[in-house]
Amino acid sequence: MVIKRVAVLKLAVFQMVLMAIFGVLIALLFMMFGAVIGSFGGQASAIAGVAGIAALIIFPIMYGVIGFIAGAVGGALYNLVAGMVGGIEIEVDQATP
Repeated sequence: MVIKRVAVLKLAVFQMVLMAIFGVLIALLFMMFGAVIGSFGGQASAIAGVAGIAALIIFPIMYGVIGFIAGAVGGALYNLVAGMVGGIEIEVDQATP
């Protein structure tokens, strides 16, 4: 089988969702470090708490937008190059029940 073209919009949406999920994971990691810093007390704890909540809102959106753009550009470039070289050849095996 040869993949000759990809649907650019479908790939961009897929990449957006995948990167938004990754953004949530990174934000949770960021919040975890913020909680450790916040446990020391003082003004740093307030800043770390606000930064952690902001990261949980901003990171998935930011990663999603970047993922959408990267998916669209990557899909368009794949279609362009696949038109010149013939696409990616994959070998599949039909599963037996």
